[in-house]
Amino acid sequence: MKHEHTPGTVVRLNRFLSMCGVTSRRKADDLIQAGEVRVNRAVVTDLGTKVRLSVDHVSVRGHEVAPSQEYVYLVLNKPKDTITTLSDERGRNTVMQLVSSRHRIYPIGRLDRHTTGVLLFTNDGPFAHHLMHPRHEIPKSYHVTLETPLQPSHRARLAKGIELEDGRTAPAEVIVLPQGKGKEIGIVIHEGRNRQVRRMFEHFGYSVRKLDRVAYGPITKSGLPRGESRALTKSEVRSLKELAGMDDVLA
Repeated sequence: MKHEHTPGTVVRLNRFLSMCGVTSRRKADDLIQAGEVRVNRAVVTDLGTKVRLSVDHVSVRGHEVAPSQEYVYLVLNKPKDTITTLSDERGRNTVMQLVSSRHRIYPIGRLDRHTTGVLLFTNDGPFAHHLMHPRHEIPKSYHVTLETPLQPSHRARLAKGIELEDGRTAPAEVIVLPQGKGKEIGIVIHEGRNRQVRRMFEHFGYSVRKLDRVAYGPITKSGLPRGESRALTKSEVRSLKELAGMDDVLA
């Protein structure tokens, strides 16, 4: 008799998704019926569908999943002058040179070359997808250093949302930090557009001298030297999953 995880073993699709840690069997049925699951690149909606372990390729919302995988969750305190990409054809330093794992991991979202601070990595596709999906509004906190003091009227407009070339920004928390002479700003956004924080300040003509992401949800860079990484704790992963609406997913 074959062991449950032996290659070629046939299991129902909802059980397979549960084995992968994607969600419960009941919620897996919802995903299947919604057309969110593909087997060997074909969308399947039949709840009776069965798959062969290590033979059939299954993906959820475009991310391939597999059972019994050892998931990795890391946080890096990204230094300046590193590119958030898996490799760079021009030979520039990438964030992948600063993290180490025997699994193939990738960054969750991006920080531009000159932005420093909290950057998360994983090999858990559904986890990354949920964190980056706009509807979950994961808070991301930044410390901004400007060349000139922020005007009160501009602070108020940034807090309410402003019109950028790719649409209006959602309301943000904007705080002028004490003893920063008006040039040190704390801002919390709940979106993840490309270079969004820089563009928000540049919209009013400000030059951003430094931009540091100090937190991604509950994850901070406290005690983590620049350029160093560490594994997230189970509690931190659980907190992120709850924020991302994955409270039914095994942590």
